[in-house]
Amino acid sequence: MSPLLLNLTTLAALGCAVLAGVFVAFSTLVMRALGRLPAPQGILAMQEINRAALTPAFMVLFLGTTLLCGLLTVWSFLVWGSGSALLLLAGGVTFLVGAFGLTAGYHVPRNNALDALDPSRADAVSRWTSYRRGWTRWNHVRGCASLAAAVLFTVALVLR
Repeated sequence: MSPLLLNLTTLAALGCAVLAGVFVAFSTLVMRALGRLPAPQGILAMQEINRAALTPAFMVLFLGTTLLCGLLTVWSFLVWGSGSALLLLAGGVTFLVGAFGLTAGYHVPRNNALDALDPSRADAVSRWTSYRRGWTRWNHVRGCASLAAAVLFTVALVLR
């Protein structure tokens, strides 16, 4: 493994591991706490959390890790036949589909719909309950995918 590939893989493994922690903590702590609030308060709190999440630090972490995983996916074909190629491919695809794909295709559209929801609407409680359950379930998947990608990249580093 070249020094550049070694550094990129290390950074991707770290980024995936940190994001796994963020996703799992959010599912197991934050969403549980929001679920205990009255629905209008939970909705308002989640709306603010979603707005606050768009910080430069988080976006660099999330999009930087996504970029690294994309690079490693492509690079895996350039080093095909090496002991780490399949692990790099699996790690990259796992994160790109299981974390980035779910974020873009599932979580962001639901967050946008929640942002437009008036907590005083008659159907707000049922919409909040449905949002919270589905969002959390698929957030667990994002956490597991991020952790799996981190493990795959780490094993690639060990087997280099």
